[in-house]
Amino acid sequence: MTIVETVLVFALIPLAIYGVITLLTVRPKATRIPRYRPGQEWGYAPVWWSANPAGLSADHRSAAEPVTSGSTAKGGARGNW
Repeated sequence: MTIVETVLVFALIPLAIYGVITLLTVRPKATRIPRYRPGQEWGYAPVWWSANPAGLSADHRSAAEPVTSGSTAKGGARGNW
């Protein structure tokens, strides 16, 4: 192997690989839209979001309300069954 081939294999090819990885990493940061910062005006309509759409119904109970169905289930974080 000549010096040129050695430098190409052991220096330029790894540098090219690192360069491609760097470009793929930096690209999303350079192309994304500006983020909302506190204090800026919010130019979008309000949207309500719920992880449980069924929980939005009128018969939804709060966790603080007592269960009145006569359930005898007992338990909790302590595992007292």
